[in-house]
Amino acid sequence: MISKNSIKILNLKKFKDFRGYYIETFNEKKYFRKYGIEFVQDDFSSSKKNILRGFHGDDGTWKIFSCIYGQVQFAFINYNKKSKNYKKNISIFLSEKDNKQIIVPPKFGTAHLVISDKAIIHYKQSSYYKEYKQFTINYKSPIFRFKWKSKKIITSKRDKGGLLID
Repeated sequence: MISKNSIKILNLKKFKDFRGYYIETFNEKKYFRKYGIEFVQDDFSSSKKNILRGFHGDDGTWKIFSCIYGQVQFAFINYNKKSKNYKKNISIFLSEKDNKQIIVPPKFGTAHLVISDKAIIHYKQSSYYKEYKQFTINYKSPIFRFKWKSKKIITSKRDKGGLLID
């Protein structure tokens, strides 16, 4: 199992009333004070059912992920060759209903598989896209200790050609 000291799962507070709900997903002062990370870029990914994106990562970027619509199986692999947890991996489920955020450090590969009809992922990054050389790990690598929740996975040419590791 990946150490909780590596990947942080945050439960966000939801304020509900007769109008609906409100969630604060980011506050620069709070995040910088607590984690010491400065985030510089926001991104969204929208995908349909059975689309798998990743495993992607690099040596310098912190990321915060949340699912703002739908449901995904989110997976991680520690790709830090100097870590005692090198190649350890896990998957969890994220949805618009769970109010969770995941903080992922550099040298981790991340992937997500859409299990609802559609999903939208929001993520913040501590570096600009392609500031660091990215790695891609093949989702079919024998090292993975979890089962994908779809037998009909659709992915990109880049992801199909990723590094197979065991």
